[in-house]
Amino acid sequence: MRAPHSGERKLTELDSVRLRKLTAAGAFPQLADILDDAQVLPSHAIPPDVVTMYARFVIRDLKLQRRQILAVCYPADADPSTGSISVLSPAGMGLIGRTVGALAQWTGPGGEETVAQIEGILFQPEATGDYVT
Repeated sequence: MRAPHSGERKLTELDSVRLRKLTAAGAFPQLADILDDAQVLPSHAIPPDVVTMYARFVIRDLKLQRRQILAVCYPADADPSTGSISVLSPAGMGLIGRTVGALAQWTGPGGEETVAQIEGILFQPEATGDYVT
């Protein structure tokens, strides 16, 4: 059993509400667990070093020693060729709500394990005063 609100991840209230809609009727139980465990904060109180929805950030794959710029988005906006990954993807679920310096792990579609470190936030909507994106 998981401890509620472990605080390992932080989500804005708006992101939490929107993401819970994706887990309705038991869909995406892994995402539901993430939401249950996350610390939920008002958008204006989210630290600027947190991966929020539509934040652009840099990760470094620790196995391949490769850097990537990514953004976690809703499924309709996903375009992996531009670095926009769905929050419902293994990588999206591994990264959402994590802070700079944190390690994220996920299993890719081919079964490969990825461990990546979040190296920096390039853009976060909330840090610019955008609390509705």
